[in-house]
Amino acid sequence: MGKSISPIEFRHLRYFLAASEYGSFRKAAAALAIQESTISRRVRDLEDRIGVSLFHRHSGGVRLTEAGERYFRHAQRILRHVRDSSKAAATVGRSEEGRVRIGIYSSLASGFIPRLLRAYDRQHTKVQIELVDGNPAEHVAAINQLQLDVAFLTGTRGWPGCDAAQLWSERVIAVLPDSHVLAGKGELQWHELADEHFIVSEVAPGQEIHDYLVQRLADLGHHPEIQPHHVSRDNLLSLVALGRGLTLTSEAMTAAQFPGICYRPIAGEILPFNAVWSPNNDNPALRRLLSIAKSMARASPPIND
Repeated sequence: MGKSISPIEFRHLRYFLAASEYGSFRKAAAALAIQESTISRRVRDLEDRIGVSLFHRHSGGVRLTEAGERYFRHAQRILRHVRDSSKAAATVGRSEEGRVRIGIYSSLASGFIPRLLRAYDRQHTKVQIELVDGNPAEHVAAINQLQLDVAFLTGTRGWPGCDAAQLWSERVIAVLPDSHVLAGKGELQWHELADEHFIVSEVAPGQEIHDYLVQRLADLGHHPEIQPHHVSRDNLLSLVALGRGLTLTSEAMTAAQFPGICYRPIAGEILPFNAVWSPNNDNPALRRLLSIAKSMARASPPIND
């Protein structure tokens, strides 16, 4: 059985190119701060492995053979590709480039999320940010499948298989027609809403609002009347303005102004918002986003203003 040929290593190409450029093993060794014998030995190894002489050796140094000249061009391209690939990987590793996919469950009009995105974008202008709207179950499933990097969700429950950090809180807001008898009050109590008719959207976060209403009003011995509508959140507010019912929203959503409605906070109702992500996600762009988010959370008041 014939002797197996060892693979060509990165250093073989590096030493070959240095010798080619300097025209001397001695000068190449000095430039690379290694022994001349190391250069000579590795070039000889390379010639043995490819089965061709790459240099004419003479007393003044070395000169490429015809085969060596052709190999020189290929070796240059290989090393350039390796270096470019290393730079690209390092750039992504430092979060200078890449992509982060974010599941949202709140308004981008005001509040913590838009401030976070602006701060992140200032520091990482080449990172692509993708926003995905949806409900918590969809977001958590996508996070566990690494199809989504992070989601900002409400509540205090745990999310199976995920890490979470509470970042900010918002007041819970009742949305009323501006002609409603309660519109004249600055703040509402739950017992004042117990007999009201509520409407929610069948799309996110409609189910969350439904469950929230049922839980809060059940504590008062009431079973609320809640009608779902297959409309967007914006159209739901238009239905409120038409007197079809009341609804709830979070504080950040009040930045969206619609004719015919008013926003009134519910006394003592605070909604926590969390970043939720997979511990198995090693996306450097995600880690940097979480770092900025946590820093902002430490510097911000607990209630969104």
